[in-house]
Amino acid sequence: MAQLVKKYVIQIPAGKATPAPPVGTALGPAGINLQEFCTKYNDATKDKMGDILPVEVSVMDDRTFTFIIKTPPTAFLIKKIGKIKKGSSKGKSEIVGKLTKAQVKEIAEIKLPDLNCYDIEEAMKIVEGTAINMGVEVEQ
Repeated sequence: MAQLVKKYVIQIPAGKATPAPPVGTALGPAGINLQEFCTKYNDATKDKMGDILPVEVSVMDDRTFTFIIKTPPTAFLIKKIGKIKKGSSKGKSEIVGKLTKAQVKEIAEIKLPDLNCYDIEEAMKIVEGTAINMGVEVEQ
């Protein structure tokens, strides 16, 4: 049985992985077949095209690999759902957009499997904190 050698976490656009950077730069030194990884990743994420997805890649000593696809980063979802180009460079002192409670709940439901909490209310607080730090106002 193959032993785990190392784990890597990289963010890759869904369905658009290529052996070029960032995939090649991160996983090339591990010695895995980059084209095989890219093909499997692209097949697994083709339904989420346009999203940026973190992927946790476990590389074994025989150069085989497994990967787990995580939910998109909270900041990415806030920008996507709130239709915001980019977050504030000055944090919460500069407001760049607004989110409704319904939008915050939608983001929290998507992120819940990857967050360190048990219910949707706690997840909403985490999303709200990220939004505020990005300069996005949350309507009460």
